[in-house]
Amino acid sequence: MAALPPQPIGQSQSYLAILDRVSDSAVLERPVLIVGERGTGKELIAKRLHFLSPRWEKVFLTVNCAAFTDERLDEEFFGQSFLDGRDDTNGKFYHADEGTIFLDNVDSVSPRLQEKLMGAIEYGRYEASGEHAEQEVDVRVIAASAVDLPAAVARGDFRADLLDRLAFEVMTLPPLRARRDDILPLADHFGKKIAAELGADRFPGFTAEASEQLLDRNWVGNVRELKTIVERNTAQAWLADETLKDPIGGGPAGPLQFDPFESPHRLRERRPQEMPSAPKSSLPQTNTPMPAYTLPPLEKNAPHQVEPLDFQNRVLTFERKLIDEALHVSGNHQGKAAEHLGLSYHQFRGLMRKHGLKK
Repeated sequence: MAALPPQPIGQSQSYLAILDRVSDSAVLERPVLIVGERGTGKELIAKRLHFLSPRWEKVFLTVNCAAFTDERLDEEFFGQSFLDGRDDTNGKFYHADEGTIFLDNVDSVSPRLQEKLMGAIEYGRYEASGEHAEQEVDVRVIAASAVDLPAAVARGDFRADLLDRLAFEVMTLPPLRARRDDILPLADHFGKKIAAELGADRFPGFTAEASEQLLDRNWVGNVRELKTIVERNTAQAWLADETLKDPIGGGPAGPLQFDPFESPHRLRERRPQEMPSAPKSSLPQTNTPMPAYTLPPLEKNAPHQVEPLDFQNRVLTFERKLIDEALHVSGNHQGKAAEHLGLSYHQFRGLMRKHGLKK
């Protein structure tokens, strides 16, 4: 018997509706196809389907179909028989007999292997590679995908008969942005869990501003992205103060950090045509508007090549100069500094976070 899955967390109507469908479908001995964006918790739903089913005391096995080559996936599914003295291997379908097998990223299965998979699902029979005798198994199949499988069928990338068989029941998981009521409970859950792992006595929750930012984010990576961001910021707050007395998003660790790659020195991929060239010049320091400047033509036999400008770093440097100037004239009052730049307070705070300032 596999370990019990974690309890799903959610109170939004769209997520509760999915959980109701899981309860209804769990008792059926038929395939289920779970579709949804990356990070929406497809494996969690698959495990819940298994543990609410009559097979709950039997094995639950997972195969990430995207992690193997075609030949290795064939062996992972069905095993292999060797003629050179090596021990034969048994695949996941063999080991999942009377239990459940979860095929994640099923869209990655090759057309050749899709046909073999179809036989195992439809008839409960398969042949191991190098073997001519059929093996019979009783396995419930739950599959998952983050792509549009009907469109894949139309392109010829996925077998229509396999999709028909898998789609006895199709559950489409809502993205996190459609579960706004679940964002803060999930964030609190992930924060408490990592705080306990770090040895902190308590989890202080989030500042009002941090909670607002969590609610307003688009969450392209869904629950997985939320979990990573909460864990990273909680860990940084613990490193700054192991008592975790200040809510996350405030205190010594500063505001929430969403992009760990953000830096004034961030590496960015550039194409050659995106890097304009211009001669260096010493511009006078003046408050009067500068006249239009036309680049002179390069001399045919110029002794040196003109160096390309690093556009992104110059923009970041100019932004930082404006921030420093606004803070200086406003006596480090962030609200007045925002007004000085014609920005809202939250826009100015966003710039402060972007440049790693903790004033």
